[in-house]
Formats: sequence, C-alpha cells, structure tokens
Amino acid sequence: MPTDLPLHPDVRSLYGGSLRPPPGTVFDAGAATTFTLDIETALAIPVTLALFSSEDRDELLKSPLALLEGFERTADRLAIFCEAGRIQAQPTPQSRLCTLLERLITEVAAPRGGSFHPKVWVLRYRPLATDEPTRIRLLVLSRNLTRDRSWDLCLSLDGKVMRRRHAANAPLVDFLRRLPSLATGAAPEHVDPLVADLSKDLHRTEWTLPATFEKVEFAVNGTKRRVWRPPDCRRLGIVSPFCDEDALEMLADLSIEPSVLVSRSDELIAVAPRVLDRYSEVSVMDELAETEDGEGDDSDDEAARPLGGLHAKVFVQENGWDTSITVGSGNATRPALLTGRNVEVFATLTGKRFRIGSIPDIFGPDGFGRVLRAFRSAEIPQRDAPQRAAEQRIERARCELVDTGLTLECTARKDEEGGQELWTVVLRPSQSVGLDGLGSASCWPITRGEAHAHNVLTALRDGDSIDIGTMPLIDVTRYVAFRLTDAAHEETTALFALGLRVSGLPTTRHRAVLRWVLDSREAFLRYLRLLLADAGDPLSAQFVAGSADGGGAWNPGADDEPILEDMVRALSHGHDRLHAVRRLMERLERISDDDGAAMVPEDFSMLWDAFREVLDGGDRTRA
Repeated sequence: MPTDLPLHPDVRSLYGGSLRPPPGTVFDAGAATTFTLDIETALAIPVTLALFSSEDRDELLKSPLALLEGFERTADRLAIFCEAGRIQAQPTPQSRLCTLLERLITEVAAPRGGSFHPKVWVLRYRPLATDEPTRIRLLVLSRNLTRDRSWDLCLSLDGKVMRRRHAANAPLVDFLRRLPSLATGAAPEHVDPLVADLSKDLHRTEWTLPATFEKVEFAVNGTKRRVWRPPDCRRLGIVSPFCDEDALEMLADLSIEPSVLVSRSDELIAVAPRVLDRYSEVSVMDELAETEDGEGDDSDDEAARPLGGLHAKVFVQENGWDTSITVGSGNATRPALLTGRNVEVFATLTGKRFRIGSIPDIFGPDGFGRVLRAFRSAEIPQRDAPQRAAEQRIERARCELVDTGLTLECTARKDEEGGQELWTVVLRPSQSVGLDGLGSASCWPITRGEAHAHNVLTALRDGDSIDIGTMPLIDVTRYVAFRLTDAAHEETTALFALGLRVSGLPTTRHRAVLRWVLDSREAFLRYLRLLLADAGDPLSAQFVAGSADGGGAWNPGADDEPILEDMVRALSHGHDRLHAVRRLMERLERISDDDGAAMVPEDFSMLWDAFREVLDGGDRTRA
C-alpha cells in the first residue's frame, strides 16, 4: 500500500511547511477560512508567509520585530475569515501586536443558519523569474487555525495559473467570491478586491495532482440548495470525529457492503446500537496515538485548553476499479451532509484501486488501522442530561452576544499622576440581552487578561453600557474576551473573544504599537536589517530575525559597511525593500526613544537622505 495517502499514519504534514512558498517564489496574496481561530496562532501566519516558517509558534511570538514586519508585508494582501463568536481567548494577557490582526480577520456567519465550518487556504505566489507562471496553492484541511493538538488531515495542491478557465474549480471560485458577503460586520477595505482578484486566478489554475491520483473534484455545502454527500459505492470508509444517527443511517445506505466507521468514543456512545450494528467495524483512535508522544495538555482552565484526539474528516469510496478519497471540513452529521445548513468544503481525489489501495488496505493494520482500536460502549459513560442542557444554554448565550450588535466606544483622558494619555473603553449593547440560564458573564480586552475582567451579566440583561477599563492606547483593541458560566452547572463554561466595532479610536494607534515594538535605537536598527533581508531568501530573514531578538547594541564603526552593502544590494534588485525603509522612516520621523534622543542614528539619517533622492528620482522617471 502506498504511504503517500492522507490517512497513512507515517505521513506527517507540518502547518508551517504547507504555507511556505515554493522555491523561486514569494508570497503575493491569500485568503483563508476557519471555524475557530486562536489569535496568537493567527499572528504567526504573516511571518510564515512573508519571511520564514516555523512550527514553534511560541518562539515566533517572542520575536516582535518579525511579527511586525510579517504583518507589514501582508496587511493588504491577506484575508482570514472565521465563524463569529469562535475566536478563542486566553485568561492571560495576549500580545499587544494582536491589534494588527484587526485588518486581517473578518468574522462571518453561515447564510442558512448553521456553522461556518470550512478550513481552506488559497495562496498565490509570485515567481522571482519574470518568465515563470504565477503559482496557486490550495489547502483543504480538517484543522482550524488554532493551537489544537488534534489528529488532522491536509490536502495540499499546487497549480499554475494558465489562460483558460477550469470548470472543476468553479465550486471553489464561487465559494471564495461569496465570503465577503457573509461578514457579520464591515470587512476591512482590502478584502473585496483581494478576494475578487484571487478568484480570477483560482478559476484559471491547473493543478498538479499526487502521482497516484487521476482527477480532483470540489464541492461546497451551505451556500446553495444542492447538498453534497458521498455517492453510492461498493464499500465506504468514514472518519468523522463528530457524528449523529441520521447521517450515519444515510451513509450506511450508500454502500453495498457494510461500511467502516472511525469516530470518537464520546460521540459513538450517543448513537443507538442498532445504527452502529450496520457497520462492519466501528473504531476509535488509540489513546497513545491521539497526541504527539502520547502527551496531553495539563492546563487547569478547561475552557482555554486546546483540543486533542481525532479531528480528521475523510470519506473513502470504492467503486469499480477506482478508489476515491474525500477530505474536508464536513463531519458525518445532519447539518453537514443532510440539511446543508453548515458551510463545508470537500475535495475528492480519485485513482485506480490497485495504486491507491482498497478500504481494507487503508483501514487495515498496515495503514490507518495501526493507530485504531475497536470501540467499546462500556468504556465511557454517556453525558448526563443536565450537562447537555448546560452546554446548550451556553451556546445560546454565545449566539445572543454575537447577534446583539455590541460596540465599543473609546474616550481619551489625561492621567493626572503621570500625565500620560489613557483611554477609557465602554461596552455598549444595542439592546438588552436575555442570557437565560447563565450564572455569570465577564469580559475584558484580550490585551489585558482576565485579571482586568468586569462582571457584565446584569448590565447586559438591562441593556446598559459598561466601562470595561482605562488603559494605554496600545492596549485598546476591538477584541474583547468573554467568559460565560452556567448557573446550574458551574463546571460548564465558555471562553471566547468577539471582534467588535470601535468608535473614537485615533488613527495614531498603529503608530503607538510601532513605537512600543521599536522602543530604542537598537531595536530600530535591528528592524532595519530585517527590512533589507532578501524576500526570496527565508533563511536570511530567519537569521536576521533570530539575531535581532538576541539583543546587542548597534556599533556604527563595525556595522556601517554591512548596512550600506545591504542597502546598495536592495537598490540594485528593485526598490521594494527600500520603499519599506521609506515607510518606516516616515512613521518614525518624530518619535524619540526613552532618553529623548532620536531613534534614528544621525549617520543613518544622512545615508538615507542619499538613497531617498535616488528613489525619488527613479519614481519620477517611471511616472
């Protein structure tokens, strides 16, 4: 059996590697969708796309200079869409740089009332050689943009943008074009033109398929009346972490021979035995295989703990001489496959069975079966009715907060003691919110942490405004964390963030964040080296970023020549990097460091004046 199948346990795909530009290209534009989203994981994405990839998210978060420049290089060329109310929050303060994501993230809702559930990336890479075609990478995943440690699947397809349209891509193109219209609030200005431009190239992309497959097909549920489900087949294999009886009955009817089912114990225990008896094998993942090295997460806060265990979704169908493997976001549930209320995306690869393998091969002991074991109903108790009722109340309250139209209002005032300008943030509901069954509800700006939480349950129920804190401008964010606790079942809680509309926010906030990152002349010069790093050489950027955050003062006598060499090199290879330096210089013109001295060294200012004249002259010539 081939080991290059998505289900084979020996095949591992790293998230960062999936986003890394192909050799000889640089990131140009992209759009991504996810159900849930972790703010700090999302913060690492621009760095991965524009500078260098790393699988260690925590290490990237320690590099504010790299995070800042990754954002600067992708700010108007990247859009991320996630389900409203599904941004994950943490009880601890989150990076102040998270405010940069306000220009990247758009919260959306499924048009037919279900969940916005797809996990898709469409990435465009520009070739460094002018005679090479533009590249498109498509990622169809089961994984959300979070720090979860689940077992997931990722289909990665690379293609070239050609002249003619490819009809097979039409479902994806239509899906991509619809995304801005699903926004629950105003999307950032660049999103509409970005998505329209990407859609045109996606329609004309010709894919390079894995060697064992002959064709690829795409399907989208939840945007039109037609609902995709696996076709009738001889045998069917299902991997679905979430399932319900209606969908499992329908899937069992599709195959001539009994099907194979892999799910989670806590889901299967709720399915009637008569339904499970229709499957020849019902399995779950072995506990030691559920997380890397058999280790879990020991966080005390269950609401903030990352998910683990099985999260992959796949349908394997045998028909005639062919085997088809469908990957995507859809579970074996009624909203995903029967009513089509959820927005889901599927990709189906088809090839000859003798090359790909049969279902007994794929799910057998030499394949995915190696990490499976038989489900035993006695091993796990059913969730009791009070717990299920509490979970439903929490979810209803989450939806109420999403639909209420909460807004933030910011007002500046002077700190009487220190003279520093501070900002008071007020949470305003557009109407009273029932929040039936809740025992408590608190909220805080994600940059401040739960230590600054305010109890807002009574005020929200009365429709009153709530002062949620006074803070420096760099802490003001439209992302507000909420913790909801059920009244009857206090162990049932939800912790999430909402991106709210903000009024009164000054245009200087981005400058304040920049000033916080570039807090000294040394930081400025380290950032300058990162700006001058070759965009086509990720190792160079990673080296600069790594050395940049290792500290050390800039020695003009030692480093004058390397800086000059880097700038001359940038000038001779096009002006993009020097335009980035100009952008930085204009923003820092009047900013001083903590000692009152100019952050920009005088020697560099003189050097920059000469390069600026060359840039201005070149720009006038092109005009």
